[in-house]
This record gives sequence, structure tokens and C-alpha cells, in this order.
Amino acid sequence: MIVAVTGGKGGVGKSTVSLNLARELDAVVVDADLSTADLPRGHGPDLHDVLAGRATPLEAVDSFGSVRVLPCGRTLAGARAANLSALEDALGRLERSCGRVVVDCPAGLARDVGTQLHSVHAAVLVTTPTESALVDALRTRALARDLETPIAAVVLNRVRKPDDELATRVERRFGAKTTVIEERAAIDEAMSQWRPVRDWNPTCEGTADFESLGRAIERCEKRLSGRVGVL
Repeated sequence: MIVAVTGGKGGVGKSTVSLNLARELDAVVVDADLSTADLPRGHGPDLHDVLAGRATPLEAVDSFGSVRVLPCGRTLAGARAANLSALEDALGRLERSCGRVVVDCPAGLARDVGTQLHSVHAAVLVTTPTESALVDALRTRALARDLETPIAAVVLNRVRKPDDELATRVERRFGAKTTVIEERAAIDEAMSQWRPVRDWNPTCEGTADFESLGRAIERCEKRLSGRVGVL
């Protein structure tokens, strides 16, 4: 299965969710933000090289602790040389070789986000509790619907105080299972070292939140298993 982690607004924690979800699913995480990559740099070819035909997806996969990452380059020249239309094929080849794939999408509703949402089987929407972030995430949901990409789950991220009523309202607003992830120092510390919180601090309660998100994706995978090309 290939799942995109997206949501209209920047700074809501998509890369953090992508890295931790990849850990829970034993998936390869792809940094598909061609111009402002957030996941760690690799030691060899990257997504720019793959999309320019200079490397295969497998050649560009690197390991960072327990997580496999296909990193993205940081140069403007690399982004310009990348052929975005090759992304769907690259993700498909990666899925066939490695199993599950998590795609860390850029912020906004730019053309590359549409390409990515069209290239996956399902999406996870990440938002913070602010109204502006929720509105942007709703716009991304609308784009996903236009592309017939189902929303597997919603992540309400960086919540300072647990609020079951808020989570319920968000779930109703988006029409998808919502996982609440509280703002925790351990999650930020783990991300600063490019490590999933499960590896950095297994006793952190955030570990259970990401595990719950992983189960939601697995349930979605089962629902979609009858579609041609999903499994």
C-alpha cells in the first residue's frame, strides 16, 4: 500500500507523522517535497536523481536507524531536473520491492501535491487544532476527493490539552477516523535526531498514538484490498 501524509498548511508536523507512521508500518518513507525537503539527507542518490532518471528508487533508499528513507535533494537545479510525472511509477516500483510506502507531501495545494495524491492508494490528513490549519486540511481533502483518493485517517497534531469533544468535532467535520497526538517534548526530541519516538523513548505516550494511527491505516488497507493494484 502507498499512503500520502498531507494537509494544506505547513508546520503542522507532516514529516514527524510520516517518519513515525513508517516505523509503525515497517514502510519506506519517501520525502516527496521536491523544493523544501524535511527528512534527513541520504548518502547516495535521492528522489531528484530518481525522477531525473539517474537512479532507480531502490538505489536511492537509505537507512536511518530502524526506518528506511528515500530522501530528496536540496538543490534548485535538482528540483528543476526532476520529472514529476515519473513519481507514480517510482512509488509503484518501490511498493513492489519493499512493501508499504509512506509519502511525505509538501504543504499547500500546488501541482505536485495533486500528483502525489493521484499516485497513492490513500491519504492521511495532518492538521493542528487552529482554524486556519483545519480549513487548509479541508481544502486538501476536497482535492483528494476530486482525485478519488480516499482519506484513511486524520491526525489532529500538537494538541496541548486532550479534548475528546474537539476530536469528535474534527472527526465529524472530516468524515474520517481521527487520531489525537498531544504536543510532547519527547516527540520533538526524537524528530531532532531523525528517530521515531518508539525508538527514542518507548515509554512516551505518543508511541501509542502513532501505533493507533498505524492500525487505522492497516484497516484501510484491508478495505481497499479488493481494488486492482492495491495489494
